[in-house]
Amino acid sequence: MLVFDLDDTLLRNDKTISEYTISVLKKCRSRGIKVVYATGRGNALRVVPQELFDGYVRNGGAVAIADSTKVYEKLVSVEKAREFLLKCDSAGLKIGAQDEMKHYSNFNVNEIWSWITDYTIVDFTKLDIIVEKIYAMPERKQDLEIIEKNLPDWLTLITARDKLAMIMHREASKSKAVNVLAEYWKIETSEIMAFGDDLNDVDLLEYSGVGVAMGNALDEVKAVADNICDTNENDGAAKWIEEHVLYGN
Repeated sequence: MLVFDLDDTLLRNDKTISEYTISVLKKCRSRGIKVVYATGRGNALRVVPQELFDGYVRNGGAVAIADSTKVYEKLVSVEKAREFLLKCDSAGLKIGAQDEMKHYSNFNVNEIWSWITDYTIVDFTKLDIIVEKIYAMPERKQDLEIIEKNLPDWLTLITARDKLAMIMHREASKSKAVNVLAEYWKIETSEIMAFGDDLNDVDLLEYSGVGVAMGNALDEVKAVADNICDTNENDGAAKWIEEHVLYGN
C-alpha cells in the first residue's frame, strides 16, 4: 500500500496533481498496489480525482474509507468539547469545528480559505453536533498556550506548518486510520510506504514499513523518515515510486 499526504506532498504548489504522477499511480494500481491518501482536509474532492484511490483518510485520521466503506472513525462531540470551545472563543481565538463537508466557526472561514463556501458562523453555547475535527487559527503568541491550557485529556493537538492548530479525538491519527485500512486489506505494516511533509505526517512515517519525507518537508519530518525524495513541485513521490517500486528494488 502506498499512502500519501496531499498538500505539499502529492499535490504541487498550485494544488494539482501532474499527469506524470497520475500515470505512476495508475501503474501501481494495475499491479495490485493499494493507493491511499491521508490528509488533514475534510473533503478533498476539489483537488484529487477519487477514482485514483482505493481509499482515503480525512481530517487527520478522524475517518478512514476503504473501497467506499467507512472502516474507522473517531469523532468529537461538540457538547463534550463545549467548555473548551467557549474558553477559546472568549479568549479571542478564531476557532471552528468541521465535519466532512461543512465548517462551524466563530469567524468568516472564507476570508482565510477562499475556496470554502459551506460554513456557518455559530454560537458555541447552542451548537450540538458531532464533528471530525476542531481547529483554531493562533494569531498571537499566547494563543497556543490558551489551547494547551484548556485542552481536555480526550483531545489531542497538532500544529501544522501553516500554524493551523488541529484538535482531534485522541485516538484519531493518520497512522491508526491507515493501520485499519491495512487490516481491512490484509496488508502487513512492512508492505506500507508513506510520503509526507508536515508534523501530522510524523506518526504515519514512523508507523509505515518505509517512510519517505518530501524534499520540501520540515526538518522534524525528515528526521524520522527512512528516505527523502525530491520536492512536491518536482513530482518527488512519483519519481521515487517509479525508481524504487515500479522499476527498482
